[in-house]
Amino acid sequence: MKLYKLLSFSFLIATLTSCTFTENIYINDNGSGKFSVDMDGSALMEMAGDQIAGQMGESAKKDIDTTFTFKQVFEEKKDSIAKLSPETQKELKKLENFVVSTKMSSEKKQFLMTLGTDFKNVNELQDVLQTLSTLQKIEGGASTPLGSGLGDNGSKLSYTYDGKKFTRKAVIDQQKLAAKAKDTAADMSKMMFASSSYIVKYHFPKKIKKVSNPSALFSDDRKSITIQYSFTDYMENPDKLNFDVEFEK
Repeated sequence: MKLYKLLSFSFLIATLTSCTFTENIYINDNGSGKFSVDMDGSALMEMAGDQIAGQMGESAKKDIDTTFTFKQVFEEKKDSIAKLSPETQKELKKLENFVVSTKMSSEKKQFLMTLGTDFKNVNELQDVLQTLSTLQKIEGGASTPLGSGLGDNGSKLSYTYDGKKFTRKAVIDQQKLAAKAKDTAADMSKMMFASSSYIVKYHFPKKIKKVSNPSALFSDDRKSITIQYSFTDYMENPDKLNFDVEFEK
């Protein structure tokens, strides 16, 4: 199966049922680190794995366990990308180093997908999820959770870290939010993701003193936190996912 076809099909699966989305950030002592979003759509495979296998044809007769970069996908779709505006091409270029890992098995009722990248500074992740929604502009692009959900919740997302404090902040764009409220496709997304969860798991090089969100769960060494939200909150009230982390001296 071609990379872009697999990517589109994987995103389509993730839009059809309740999923668990997990946003992971690992920060090292020097401020560099790793960012990823994991999508677990195994619930759909549990319900309709055989039908999905039928739609995928020959490629579903064996399990899929593959890893590739967006750079490879863009090479496959280079003719379509060449027709896009310079601004859109520039946005897509930001995604080149993202690695996509997919595990799919109708027999094991499994569908797991991870999109990840390294960063030198957490500030590089500004609007990274919104940038992912640019994928829909490629010719033949499927409606994806990255476009209709993760990349389009009417906010601008940024992260900051200076060794003393970490901040996750989404600033709501009221105009986009108003336009989205009138969008019937957004209503469909809302229905599909009503039972989905959005989890943040952040790992730091220092012990955490306090977190502004009282729902945060700490690891035993107090260097990691986990916070779970409903996906509806992620879509409709993205500023609910804002919080600060302060570290011990």
